[in-house]
Amino acid sequence: MNRVLIIEDAEDIAKLVQLHLRDLECDVDIAADGREGLKQFQSHHYDLVILDIMLPGMDGLDVCRALRAGSHYVAILMLTAKSTEMDRVLGLEMGADDYLTKPFSIPELLARVKALFRRAKALEARQLQTHLDAKVTIGQLKIDVDKREVSVANKRIELTAKEFQLLLFFARHPGTVFTRTQLLEHVWNYHYSGYEHTVNSHINRLRAKVESDPANPKYILTVWGVGYKFSDRQCH
Repeated sequence: MNRVLIIEDAEDIAKLVQLHLRDLECDVDIAADGREGLKQFQSHHYDLVILDIMLPGMDGLDVCRALRAGSHYVAILMLTAKSTEMDRVLGLEMGADDYLTKPFSIPELLARVKALFRRAKALEARQLQTHLDAKVTIGQLKIDVDKREVSVANKRIELTAKEFQLLLFFARHPGTVFTRTQLLEHVWNYHYSGYEHTVNSHINRLRAKVESDPANPKYILTVWGVGYKFSDRQCH
């Protein structure tokens, strides 16, 4: 049974979503504000968080950022009453997996939820298949998949869940050039047409953390006019 946390201050919306998710045999909890939701998340294991952007006390973007700062990856579906591109971009850059703009239809919501569950299962299957490849070493960069730890020259590097996934995907495909759209599809498991700059932001943050000189990277290389690739040379 999938467990879902709804963080939504509009009680009628939260109750309605809870009712329909229970029809999918989900175990559903509700939190009415951001801080309460974050506290509940830290006390239980959830497979999905449905998160409103406009929340009292602590807004949804801050909650999303806090969820992604943790080591446990959870699917995040953001809800927003705003329809501006900037709100959607911010949500995606904070690490949301998908979003819906209010008002939304229940069938569309359930379709998005089912898709997120399918992606989570596919990700879990891929992780099981690559379990034997639990450690990746490229020069001074070391990735421990089981512990979700990264170090460079024996110095521990703190990464968000999405940064870790992006780095691991690159490291497992050295020398292969990926467009921004391909990286969105492979790492974010969703095609966000027009949001390729989300990839740029994550790569800039990754470089700042793992490269000794981010302006002249040794690991994550830009292929001008195409996209990015991970170096297929041993970096020292």
